[in-house]
Amino acid sequence: MLYESGAKTEKKYNKLVRNNIPNIISNNNEIPITRILSLDKLKTELYKKLSEKCKEVLNSKTKKETIEELVDILEVIKSIAKLNGEELEKIINITNEKKLKKGGFDKKFI
Repeated sequence: MLYESGAKTEKKYNKLVRNNIPNIISNNNEIPITRILSLDKLKTELYKKLSEKCKEVLNSKTKKETIEELVDILEVIKSIAKLNGEELEKIINITNEKKLKKGGFDKKFI
């Protein structure tokens, strides 16, 4: 994503953004420049976003920052699931089934 601010300075964010970000930029009297991705490119960008957000969780300093990044990760997971023809609820059900078979991580085993 690329956009121009009122001071004619150009800010370049060549990455996948949430649907309302262009409107938020416009509401700040800036001009968003966007493009629509193909499904293949969207998949690639979603995996990049997942990696980016995982790094941000690792680097978060506060509980609030961690939660905000986890929320973003969950949204990315929902989008990846949808691209693969599944809904988040089914992914959660499969997660619960796997937890019943193999357990979770709460016992802190290494």
